[in-house]
Amino acid sequence: MSRSVAAGRAPLWRDRTFGTYWVAQSLSAAGDSFAYLAVPLLVLQATGSVARMGLLTAVAGAASVVAGIFGGVLVDRYDRRTLMIVADLTRLVLYALVPLAWLAGPQVWLLFVVLPICEAAGMLFQVAAVTAVRNLVDSDRITEANGRLQATYAAAAVLGPLLAGVVAARFGPATAIAVNAASFALSAAGLWLIRLRPVQVDEGVTRERPLAEFLAGVRFLWRQPVLRALTVLLSVFIFLTYGFVDVLIYHVTHDLGGSEGTVGTVLGLAALGTVAGALLVAPLRRRRGFGATWIGAHAICGFAVAGVGIATTVPAVTTLTAVYLCCLSVGGICSMSLRQEITPDHLLGRVTSAFWSTHYALGPAGAVVLTWAAGRYGAPAVTLAAGAGCLLVAVGALFTPIRRAGVESAAGQPGLHPAPAGG
Repeated sequence: MSRSVAAGRAPLWRDRTFGTYWVAQSLSAAGDSFAYLAVPLLVLQATGSVARMGLLTAVAGAASVVAGIFGGVLVDRYDRRTLMIVADLTRLVLYALVPLAWLAGPQVWLLFVVLPICEAAGMLFQVAAVTAVRNLVDSDRITEANGRLQATYAAAAVLGPLLAGVVAARFGPATAIAVNAASFALSAAGLWLIRLRPVQVDEGVTRERPLAEFLAGVRFLWRQPVLRALTVLLSVFIFLTYGFVDVLIYHVTHDLGGSEGTVGTVLGLAALGTVAGALLVAPLRRRRGFGATWIGAHAICGFAVAGVGIATTVPAVTTLTAVYLCCLSVGGICSMSLRQEITPDHLLGRVTSAFWSTHYALGPAGAVVLTWAAGRYGAPAVTLAAGAGCLLVAVGALFTPIRRAGVESAAGQPGLHPAPAGG
């Protein structure tokens, strides 16, 4: 689209459909931050074990990976908005069970039932939400839309953990989870009020068995050089960082003597980093290109992760976590926008789920290893090792097509052309 035409369009924030979607998901993100803090605190409070926290994270993550295998097939076959509403209502009901059950005392076993199902529903929702952006805005505004969504998600997440810490300290973590359950009702209501643009369907594409359709997404990833490299490197990165929040909570409460409120403050203030990353990503990518932006972000992530465990004060931990979240936001939005831009619409759900389920596959194992090691050897040793691994991921990217992605003009960018969509 020409610059003159783009200049004549109304600002994105004035688009009523996008705005409704934007507000509803921001409110839901604020609620999510309650569970983000409350679930680990519930386990730690009931068992005193960081390893048990990691096990729950791993079980929930495994359910998410399994759901991701077929989530993209569902998203490409059925109405994306309807699937998102169903996922919201499922999580509303299940999360509401936790505070009700906790009235009779700690029921840790219930978390091992509820959280995996909610994570599976969440994966379906996330796949649908990513593809929905393509049906909300024009293709040349995808990165801008993603940046705005992630910025407001993060802004909501700043207030969320702060309030969650206060609620958990005064009323208990189970009450904080009840707030999260209510947030899914708001999200579902907002989605009910909007309509998405129709999915662009390739008339030559025929429906196959679900596994065959999922494999079509996998093949697209494998044939596209940059996406293939991203999938491999992010699989390692996720292994190293999937249990980071559990280790962070353990470090703040066990090593630094912080309370539930302290943890909420750390996560809430650190979420400002995600806001900053979401606002910086579009101009950074325009000026530096995809490759330099993505590699630089993950290199800085490595230094920040390494520093968190050896930090001896809460302000230092908060600052380093904010840096980590800022760069994680930059890298994540870059890779997500790239997939949306170069993937055919009828394949987008399957490519998204193939990407996530593949590179998240090692995450559950990583959470178990990181939290077990933190309990045995301490948080400083674990974060140093994880940070060094993240830095190696960034160095490894220098020897892949990622390095050159976005250096040349859009017409001649190497590795950014869509791979064959057939098969």
